[in-house]
Amino acid sequence: MKKIEIPIAQEGLPFILFCAFVTLVIAVLGYAPLALLALLVTFFVTWFFRNPCRILPADHDALICPADGKVIAVKEMFDERFLRKEVVRISIFMNVFNVHVNRVPFAGTVERILFKPGKFYAADKHQAALHNEYCAVIVNTTAQQRYVIVQIAGFIARRIVCWVEPGDHLTGGQRYGLIRFGSRVDIYLPQRTKITVKKGQKVRAGETVLGKM
Repeated sequence: MKKIEIPIAQEGLPFILFCAFVTLVIAVLGYAPLALLALLVTFFVTWFFRNPCRILPADHDALICPADGKVIAVKEMFDERFLRKEVVRISIFMNVFNVHVNRVPFAGTVERILFKPGKFYAADKHQAALHNEYCAVIVNTTAQQRYVIVQIAGFIARRIVCWVEPGDHLTGGQRYGLIRFGSRVDIYLPQRTKITVKKGQKVRAGETVLGKM
């Protein structure tokens, strides 16, 4: 039997049900204009937590985009926090209108997961990568290439959700977490990675190819 996927992230169900309940109460009390406003909020919250299926790239070497949004940086740098070597960092900013379910860029095994409480600067600012709350997943590929995907909280986003654990074997493009209400995802890649996206480009999780490992 084919598994039926509900196109809504489970973490959003409490918010959706709460909004729907408030809408129903207001409608029963007879406040029609307010009920209409509450209904619109319910529709927005439901739409925000959408979890659509995506057509993954056929190329097994493809580096799959982990988040919907806009590329705000492609930078060569020395990573002092995670890999402690020269890397290429790609930063993707998600606004409140983007899909917020995040996907695995490349197949591998989860080596470590690091969570660090922090501040909540606007996610598209430089200081967000340094000081904001984050959850970093360090992945080791079958070719022994390590990369890191970092979910970063933002000014509005105050809840990072990560569904994977150390030792999990991940496939490229699989869903692995989400960030509630807008934020940012950074990917730290081996320096030799061939990057094909550019700053300012709009991207889609699970479909856009960022480059090749």
